[in-house]
Amino acid sequence: MVDFAGFSTAALDFYDDLELDNTRSFWTANKIVYDEQVRAPMTALTALLESEFGPAKIFRPYRDVRFAKDKTPYKTHQGAFVAVAEATGWYADLSAAGFRVGAGFYRADPERLARYRRAVADGVHGPALERVLARLRRAGWEVGGDRLKTSPRGFGADHPRIELLRHRSLVVNRSYGFEPVIHTPELADRVRKDWRQVRPLIEWAVANATG
Repeated sequence: MVDFAGFSTAALDFYDDLELDNTRSFWTANKIVYDEQVRAPMTALTALLESEFGPAKIFRPYRDVRFAKDKTPYKTHQGAFVAVAEATGWYADLSAAGFRVGAGFYRADPERLARYRRAVADGVHGPALERVLARLRRAGWEVGGDRLKTSPRGFGADHPRIELLRHRSLVVNRSYGFEPVIHTPELADRVRKDWRQVRPLIEWAVANATG
């Protein structure tokens, strides 16, 4: 395991170039850059956070193109995910746009989605989620996720939490972009602080949108 020293400019340049030349020949010629400047630092970063948050999955760089119109073979970002429940947990990634962190639940089957919507509609758990998200927005987090364009079945458009009820996934993200900290060991402390800040959302999701 290498010591974590931040991500190099070479890692960002790698993804800049990959976006322009997403081919097997480019990948083969530059795989050592990916291994040493992208995957190894991401593995080292998540190892530093493991004792508090749990082990991370470092995603493979290869795209599943079997059913995709876009047949480019490689992902243009390197993601890492710490799961606390199915499709629920903390996230980080590196791309040509810089470094980013996130958290929340990223996918829900119909049973789980129904449970989430019952909690949102509830007079206790729904307002609690609103308070969590309001605090995170004030702290600079962006709230997102897959959403219905219309109201879900069984809920009127005038429901006080209709925007939350439209969510099929619920995540928050914060982009560090190209801030100097991403090139330093201090990035680990910054990610730790941000992941701690979004823990209330993870806890709400585990209690109300899993199982």
